[in-house]
Amino acid sequence: MGCVTASLIDQMPSDADPDALYETFSGWAEERGISLYPAQEEALIEVVSGANVILSTPTGSGKSLVAAGAHFAALARDEVTFYTAPIKALVSEKFFDLCKIFGTENVGMLTGDASVNADAPVICCTAEVLASIALRDGPQADVGQVVMDEFHFYAEPDRGWAWQIPLLELPQAQFVLMSATLGDVTRFEEDLTRRTGRETAVVRSATRPVPLSYEYRTTSLTETVTELLETRQAPVYIVHFTQAQAVERAQALMSINMCTRAEKDEIAKIIGNFRFTTRFGRNLSRYVRHGVGVHHAGMLPKYRRLVERLAQAGLLKVICGTDTLGVGVNVPIRTVLFTALTKYDGTRVRTLRAREFHQIAGRAGRAGFDTSGFVVAQAPEHVVENEKALAKAGDDPKKRRKVVRKKAPEGFVNWGQQTFEKLIASDPEPLTSRFRVTHAMLLSVIARPGDAFAQMRKLLEDNHEDRRSQLRHIRRAIAIYRSLLDGGVVERLDEPDAQGRTVRLTVDLQHDFALNQPLSTFALAAFELLDPESPSYALDMVSVVESTLDDPRQILAAQTNKAKGEAVAQMKADGIEYEERMERLMDISHPQPLEELLFHAYGLYRKSHPWVGDHPLSPKSVVRDMYERAMTFAEFVSFYELARTEGIVLRYLASAYKALEHTVPDEKKSEDFQDIVEWLGEMVRQVDSSLLDEWEQLANPDTDVPPAESADEAQERADHVRPVTANARAFRVLVRNAMFRRVELAALDKAGELGELDADSGWDEDAWGEALDGYWDEYDDMGTGPDARGPGLLRIEEVPEEALWRVRQTFADPEGDHDWGISAEVDLTASDEEGRAVIKVTDVGRL
Repeated sequence: MGCVTASLIDQMPSDADPDALYETFSGWAEERGISLYPAQEEALIEVVSGANVILSTPTGSGKSLVAAGAHFAALARDEVTFYTAPIKALVSEKFFDLCKIFGTENVGMLTGDASVNADAPVICCTAEVLASIALRDGPQADVGQVVMDEFHFYAEPDRGWAWQIPLLELPQAQFVLMSATLGDVTRFEEDLTRRTGRETAVVRSATRPVPLSYEYRTTSLTETVTELLETRQAPVYIVHFTQAQAVERAQALMSINMCTRAEKDEIAKIIGNFRFTTRFGRNLSRYVRHGVGVHHAGMLPKYRRLVERLAQAGLLKVICGTDTLGVGVNVPIRTVLFTALTKYDGTRVRTLRAREFHQIAGRAGRAGFDTSGFVVAQAPEHVVENEKALAKAGDDPKKRRKVVRKKAPEGFVNWGQQTFEKLIASDPEPLTSRFRVTHAMLLSVIARPGDAFAQMRKLLEDNHEDRRSQLRHIRRAIAIYRSLLDGGVVERLDEPDAQGRTVRLTVDLQHDFALNQPLSTFALAAFELLDPESPSYALDMVSVVESTLDDPRQILAAQTNKAKGEAVAQMKADGIEYEERMERLMDISHPQPLEELLFHAYGLYRKSHPWVGDHPLSPKSVVRDMYERAMTFAEFVSFYELARTEGIVLRYLASAYKALEHTVPDEKKSEDFQDIVEWLGEMVRQVDSSLLDEWEQLANPDTDVPPAESADEAQERADHVRPVTANARAFRVLVRNAMFRRVELAALDKAGELGELDADSGWDEDAWGEALDGYWDEYDDMGTGPDARGPGLLRIEEVPEEALWRVRQTFADPEGDHDWGISAEVDLTASDEEGRAVIKVTDVGRL
């Protein structure tokens, strides 16, 4: 629907007559060359008639057009209509699409970070945002219609509650529930009709616009891919169940000739001046230029979007990805190739569920391009090898008996052709309720007008859970209520107040309570415990904020592994026995600055704010660790071996930047703290600006820069990053960190690493070693504490006519002589080109 340019609002009929609405919308679609499928016609007729609709049709069957028709009908009835999706990227994409259809003034977006045009009649948001609105306002919420995309997320263990709450708390709304893999929806059909008083229509279609054919292959994967390419069944999406496997497969396929010279030239043209700023990025550059893409959640967003753009242009013959395929992401493919039919779900390896299989397989076949889509399952490797050996033996029974069959690897969960056929024939499993009771739920309901006890009773006894689960939720709700009462957060009233409340809050909840970082109020209280005169004050502020953020598991695991590796090396050097080493390793974890202070403060804060118990505190050091080690993004990723999950690292850093910017009051922001925030923001922008540009546009809608009108425009902006030297404050921090990184390595006498760092300057390991020998002849220590990295030991001379800075980083020697240091030049032009401070060391020695 991205091709639509004229506003549908201009064609709005004068009244909301269902026939007029249907004729207008279907005519508008026809003008744009869109012929409605029967299922779309049926769903739209029901929608404009005011019924709830459960739309269960295959991927590629035009559910987005039905959603647009639903919004159109709601606007004609002068109702506020909400579109919800599971991830912010899909919400953002739909926001752009709906702006084109209905005009920017009629469409808004709400996220946990910020909002734009929040009073618009069409709102795009995540399911969690709508759930919070539903809990806060209930039947009084200004919500006339809800379109819930990817509704199968209702069954997600951690997030499913957000899809259920609106169904329970918004009886005034018309619901349109959409997914390709809903399974049996009888329960939802009956439940929605009972709650809303509207008829509920279930629109199903097993007929795909592009039918699928299935095949089980016992050839090697390389042979399978080669044959698919030769029979013109590309683009092929090869599905893996780990990110590492996807990247390894891309490398392995580089031996196959994928593209013609003309296609490679076209790929190079689209890539243009795109900056591949990381080690993985440089590998990805090789893959995509060869016609092989990689697509998974651990990649930087700009890399994923580049792969999507090349795929949409039909230039990638093979894409190696994970089973997620990106929810709703537009990656057009003809063939889905499964490398396995089992996956590790975080607890155990198990066979794919029918819903998971159909969700992935359904991506095959491009409407408007393909007459058929293909789903291929690759036999397990040991089966493929056994088939090869048998084929080599031919039809001779004696030779076949002598073939030594390879066994399945240890821990292998058996699957084969029968598994494949069973998954094809199976319908998606029924959706499972994931209702959850939290402090935020009780607080939101208590804050409403009316009898909170009656409202909570209805919510707890009339949800989609079985009776046993409901009783468990009721017990938890009672415990939470008592903790709120004991903490003085709520109080009973002898007589109902003017709004009918018999219990009320004694605290004011912000309007967006539970939408933003839930522990941000704790952070504000914890700031008061810090000493502003401490040299580590700015970094301690960072540690407080980091303790309130969600854990980036991959980063913390890598930090723990690194710490354990260093500890083992040291213990071996100290001669500690194996058993004791293993015992000591049990106590080693990732760095947790201010752990004791923060947990003590959290315990006290929780007594008067019991709802924070839903959100455990988690001290950690990612931003602080990177800053204290004076590392660039690439150095940090390399140091902790996080190349395959660098996108997760960047998303965490972007979240930390937003939290530091948003949570810390201006009066608490010291000069050092502002330096850190500026450095962090600029580093994220230089790696991938898209994570911050949209947020800052949403947070500051009055800025002179208009929002991007499409995902493509957002990508183009991300590709053209502003010069790193444009933010003078942040660039000075980058230079300071780059120089101090050399001080830290010098203090450890790591001449080899310094030589690698400054090889381009002519300062190899020998040159650094000789220079440091001179220092160590005079002094037996080199400081690396806060004073050593302070501005007093760094001198910067700007030389604008030569587009460079001359810098002198003085060593913090134990005598305080301050006569040794590093002299260098900063090439401003090269820095802008590379997005980092480009340093050329000119001297190491005494002044």
